[in-house]
Order: sequence, then C-alpha cells, then structure tokens
Amino acid sequence: MIINGTHIDDTFAEAFGMKATRIVITAHNLKWAYHSAISLTGFATSVIACGCEAGIERRLDPSETPDGRPGASVLLFAVSTKELAKQLERRVGQCVLTSPTSACFAGIHDGEKLPLGKNLRYFGDGFQIAKLIDGKRYWRVPVMDGEFLCEESTGMVKAVGGGNFLILATDQAAALAASEAAIEAMRRVRNVIMPFPGGVVRSGSKVGSKYKALPASTNDAFCPTIRGITNSELTPDIGAVLEIVIDGLTEADVREAMIVGIRAACALGAAKGVKRISAGNYGGKLGPFHFHLHKLLKAKS
Repeated sequence: MIINGTHIDDTFAEAFGMKATRIVITAHNLKWAYHSAISLTGFATSVIACGCEAGIERRLDPSETPDGRPGASVLLFAVSTKELAKQLERRVGQCVLTSPTSACFAGIHDGEKLPLGKNLRYFGDGFQIAKLIDGKRYWRVPVMDGEFLCEESTGMVKAVGGGNFLILATDQAAALAASEAAIEAMRRVRNVIMPFPGGVVRSGSKVGSKYKALPASTNDAFCPTIRGITNSELTPDIGAVLEIVIDGLTEADVREAMIVGIRAACALGAAKGVKRISAGNYGGKLGPFHFHLHKLLKAKS
C-alpha cells in the first residue's frame, strides 16, 4: 500500500488492556487549569517506569465544566486498579490541591469508583466539610487562597494502551515534521492521549535486553546509526524513525486516532521525506488488540 508516495508496511500494532480514568481540572482561568494539568501529567510517559501514562485530552470551555470555569480534561492509564488509584491520588494531591484556584471533578461516572477527594479531604485537618449535590459528594478543603473543591470519587473503565505507529523518514527534520502534523490531527480525537513528550517518542523499545536487570531496551532494528551491525529493518534512505504511542478508552478510539495520525503524516508524503509507515508488535503473542495498518487505512479510503 502506498499513500502519497509513502509506503505503508503490511504489519500491525499490538496493544494491551489497561485501566483508565478521566478527571476534570478547573481554575480561575485556562492558564491556571493548564498549570495544574501539565504538572499532574508530568513523568507519566510509560508504565514501564512511571507507574501510569497520562496526558491532557483537551481543553474545556466553561460551559463544559461542573463549576462553569475554564478547565482541562485529563486521562490516566495504568496496568492495575491499585496502581491507577495510587497514581491518581498522589498526582491530584501534589498537583491539583496545591495549584491556586483549582478544583477537581470526576470525568467518568460509570464503572468502579476510584478515590478522588475521599482521602485528600483529610488535608483539611478536620475543617473540611462535605456537600451532597444531585447524589454526588464533594469535599471543600480549606486552603490559603480559599477552598479546594474536589469530588469524592471518579469512575474507572477498561481501556486500551499501546496503540502505535512508526514514521520512517529521510532525516530527523522530516520525521519530526511528520510527527508534529500527526499529533496536531490526533489531538482532535476524543478519548485518547499520546503520553510521550509532545506526543512523540524516539526511544522505541523491544522486550528484554542483554542486561538481565532491564525489562526493555532500544529497538535496534529501527536505529539508523547501527544498521550495519544489527538485524536492521531500515533501508539506506531512512535516516530517522519516530514513534507515536496512543492510549484510548476503547479500541475504536485508538483505531480512529491511528487512522487520523497516519493520514496526516502521509499528507506530507515521500516528497517531504516521509518514506514509510510501520508499527510495533510482539508477534501477536502479548497484546489482545491488533491494529493492522492496511485494514485500518482501507476502511477509511
């Protein structure tokens, strides 16, 4: 398959089941809502070392938030309920409770409940009070700029993590331009995040390592500087490879984001240095969700 001169490999992305939640952060203005959201989603690129994967899903207008203020929708993903609950509580406690004028609300109301303000209320040292509105419990915790308002819990759902595709280009500049175009388009898709810096990762990994202590190591088959000494997947015209990883609330969400992102990258085409699109997998043996590139793109042709 070729799109605008860019070759689409006949392969698939392999993704995994995860647990996910959404929270809504609001503040006096969008700038302060984003200060809090950016802080909360920091160091959350991969469950391999960060405990969770998190990102800002989208900005929210005052008409879309529970308290009528500007806000941000944030998604968090983890491999277990226990880890997701731990990461959520720590990050809200350190990055939302602390942030001037902030408030925090549930972004998912179905599924199993995760503590949001349920335990954080104790920071109020006995001065905290609860309000029950339309069957939902909110906590008002006194802080130095007034009150921190936080819903007691948020919902958790089963989700999909690790959808991905690789952009193989002539050089770094071409790979980065294609990645930026893809991310810009993918940010319009609801229910997904791309958790790496700017949505893009250069250090794609494979399972295992020559060093026993490491669970993952560099994906040498896609590293251009060592193509002559490893079993390389790269042809001589490829000078740089970048990967985009997608986490989504459903399989359909990840699928849609992949289609949108790949098509945006291919819109630049071979003339702009985008030579190939590929994807990462483990032979279909580890993850239950398989996103076949040809099938995805034919469905939207």
